[in-house]
Amino acid sequence: MLTLDNIYKASYVLKEVIRHTDLIHAPAINPESEIYLKPENLQVTGSFKVRGAYYKISQLSDEEKTKGVIACSAGNHAQGVALAATHSGIKSLICLPEGAPISKVEATRRLGADICLVKGVYDDAYRHALQLRDEKGYTFVHPFDDELVIAGQGTIGLELLEQLPDVEVVIVPIGGGGLISGVAFAIKSLNPAVKVYGVQASGAPSMFRSMENHKIECLKSVSTIADGIAVKEPGEHTFDLCERYVDGIVTVTEDEICAAILALMEQQKLIAEGAGAVSVAAAMFGKVPVKGKKTICLVSGGNIDVTFLNRVINRGLMKSGRNCVFTLELMDKPGQLMRVAQIIAQHGANVLSSHHERSGESANVNACTLRVVMETRNAEHVAEIRQALLGDGFKILD
Repeated sequence: MLTLDNIYKASYVLKEVIRHTDLIHAPAINPESEIYLKPENLQVTGSFKVRGAYYKISQLSDEEKTKGVIACSAGNHAQGVALAATHSGIKSLICLPEGAPISKVEATRRLGADICLVKGVYDDAYRHALQLRDEKGYTFVHPFDDELVIAGQGTIGLELLEQLPDVEVVIVPIGGGGLISGVAFAIKSLNPAVKVYGVQASGAPSMFRSMENHKIECLKSVSTIADGIAVKEPGEHTFDLCERYVDGIVTVTEDEICAAILALMEQQKLIAEGAGAVSVAAAMFGKVPVKGKKTICLVSGGNIDVTFLNRVINRGLMKSGRNCVFTLELMDKPGQLMRVAQIIAQHGANVLSSHHERSGESANVNACTLRVVMETRNAEHVAEIRQALLGDGFKILD
């Protein structure tokens, strides 16, 4: 069984390998709350996962170490297992879903692991890893549903209470539930008054649905940019621990995740992957009750594929009102395009691109359309420009 003694033991074992991650005050994330970030994206391997993986491997018997270890992962657990195994002189084989970011695959390989790419998502990689375990006799290191792994992740809970003893709310990302299980167990065991909330992507709400229905639910499919938490089914241990120790679970949209990634970059100079940013998204968009509370958002990882980052930034700019797109219906007569440009300029926005179409399908044969992309300050600025265009008689189609 998971015990507080196990988590303290894990904390002692991990001192030789993990990086100490200090809390960062981030008041702009939600001005109505006192927000702090726990930047596990700055951890060795770029994720909290090394904690559970290393502690699990450190407790293996000599016979288990001789056989080697196998794991499955969307990427971060893979790197944690690879580092821990290599550090301990143990062979490791990692099964990853074929859609895992190339950066995570190559990082895992550089840490000394052998790689096996599997068609599908995390759950498909999991089944293949179990098959290889049975065939080859490897020791399986589960990414979340293992009490030693959970104890390793729970060391974060001890650190949070040490770093901010009067914390009132802790917000934690959830995939399979190993991180929040350990963190919630540690925190509630030492200070039951602290509220612990979990966050999932709306496209992968397996623990959210399971908690809602009070039984483990397996989703037919998952789809989210937060690949690190794209899990179809939570674990038995993690579901039980969440039911007992977690105060609530919420979901955030893809646009909200992108906006959180952008906010962390601009405000804190931190790079977070989608899974790592969901806790910040929940605080930014009022998904959990943090008003007036000392709140810690756990930024669980930073291993985002840089080739994907540009698309995330653009989505984040749109969600936060920094970019906007208007499609207007204009009368096809001289001066209309110039007047639109004047209104935009008068209100301090910058036109990034425009497309003027005279052969559209409008019911009005004398009309044409204009699609204009603008750089704006925020959502209020967008609303101001919209109102000015409407006030001048222009029709906005979307």
